Amino acid sequence: MKKHLLLALLLITPPLIQAGEPLLESYVARLSSKDHFNSKGKRLHSAAAIIRQDRANFHKFALRDPEDQDDRFFSDRGNRARLESMLNQGHISQAAKNRIINGSPMIIVNIRY
Repeated sequence: MKKHLLLALLLITPPLIQAGEPLLESYVARLSSKDHFNSKGKRLHSAAAIIRQDRANFHKFALRDPEDQDDRFFSDRGNRARLESMLNQGHISQAAKNRIINGSPMIIVNIRY
């Protein structure tokens, strides 16, 4: 059986515990205004792109918010590139997407097999 990595994104209000597939990694991050722009200064318009930029800012550019936690999975550039497809296979509500695109929420990201 082929294993797939799933990204489950939860806005922290309060954190939810999910049963099921084994947890590979979990981290908390603040998606601040600097995460809403790519490294060329272009505004990002999708939740997945903003989360990906947050991890690039954390790992590559050392632009971190005080609430940002480290993770091993997205320290790898290739895994950051896979983030959007993982999120499409995972779980995120439209309301959560809107809060990410239009605000600076705290999120928890659970990466499961």
